[in-house]
Amino acid sequence: KNGDFSEANHKVPEMLDLDPHQSKRTGKHNGETEIQENGIKRHRTSLPAPMFSRSDFSVWSILKKCIGLELSKITMPIVFNEPLSFLQRITEYMEHIYLINRACSHADPLERMQAVAAFAVSAVASQWERTGKPFNPLLGETYELTREDLGFRFISEQVSHHPPISAFYSEGLNKDFVFHGSIYPKLKFWGKSIEAEPRGTITLELLKHNEAYTWTNPTCCVHNVIIGKLWLEQYGVVEIVNHSTGDKCVLNFKPCGLFGKELHRVEGYIQDKHRKKLCVIYGKWTECLWCTDPTTYETYKKSEKRGGEQKKKSSEEVIKSENDEADDMPEVQDTVHFIPGSKLLWRINCRPPNSSQMYNFTSFAVSLNELEKGMEAILAPTDCRLRPDIRNMENGNMDVASKEKERLEEKQRAARKERAKDEVEWHTRWFHQGTNPYTGTSDWLYSGGYFDRNFSDCPDIY
Repeated sequence: KNGDFSEANHKVPEMLDLDPHQSKRTGKHNGETEIQENGIKRHRTSLPAPMFSRSDFSVWSILKKCIGLELSKITMPIVFNEPLSFLQRITEYMEHIYLINRACSHADPLERMQAVAAFAVSAVASQWERTGKPFNPLLGETYELTREDLGFRFISEQVSHHPPISAFYSEGLNKDFVFHGSIYPKLKFWGKSIEAEPRGTITLELLKHNEAYTWTNPTCCVHNVIIGKLWLEQYGVVEIVNHSTGDKCVLNFKPCGLFGKELHRVEGYIQDKHRKKLCVIYGKWTECLWCTDPTTYETYKKSEKRGGEQKKKSSEEVIKSENDEADDMPEVQDTVHFIPGSKLLWRINCRPPNSSQMYNFTSFAVSLNELEKGMEAILAPTDCRLRPDIRNMENGNMDVASKEKERLEEKQRAARKERAKDEVEWHTRWFHQGTNPYTGTSDWLYSGGYFDRNFSDCPDIY
């Protein structure tokens, strides 16, 4: 079914197991298209306009009535957004696709699980310092992305509005993997912070190995939404299951704690189906991920604990006082302590130099809303790139963007009322509700056909 996969045809030059963002660029042009030295199209490196300042706006007036409530139904001023749809934010899972390629290439199931674990951590790394809220997708909204240089294509659809559910499907252009899932972000406001619990199952299938891995993402929390500097942490236990071998990876995204010592830290292990620990994984989701054998790790932790106790005796610990005004971000501790003999699994890409003026976007994120010449003729009319509110915000036209956002939301409400009046049910176009074949839980599955590009029955949502 999947054909023969030799190493030669499995990796084309632009899909090598390297950080794809490190390739040199010459700035040469071929007609309208800027290209790199390897002939691959160059994507834009900055947004059309710098970020709008949020300093003059208070979110408190909106959120003070919402403590403990679910936030998906609350309309937020556009100034607190970033110029991407949540569907595009999901696409950022694919930034470190070279880790999937690495997993596909390994013969050893332990090394495959290590690569998948690194991919699962890297998939949330783009959220670091991203305190802007992506736009809520409209019902029926879609986003597609084909990256021949990275070897994948991706399609997503907003399949439900209440509750908001986004379904996605990606496949390798070499037919070597399938990556899919559905995300139902549950947002809650807790007085000083907003917590996002990303419900929904994520599935990665490595077709050459007849393997499927499933997991759910950690919880994300944005602090100081009322006063003080915004900062973000992720916490919770992520379990990655290999449904073919029974191997499991357990990753603990640690909350920052009282003194911030654990901020951004990830620790975990891989075990086989007999619960024998095969390796330990450690690092930071904002930085890098390493693995080592369990014995080496335990020896290191014991020596670190002895050193920590001696240090504690020689200095007084300052107790953090309760601050009613702001939960200041703890000072970030030293970088990840390298344990001799460890293997590097993943390191985060550097942000572009002007990232702080571009909503702290990564280079990959900057390219996602780019509308290239001729693209509009082949995109589905429901594609995020065609949303006028996001497009105007990206271009710096905040007043127009705000009015367009209100118009689109009102158009969506009117369409919902019309369907209710006529007793017409909404039908998704590219995904259908079903059962995940590996977990047995409810999931949204790709129905196929999107890339045949028959968009005649797409809804008019913009």
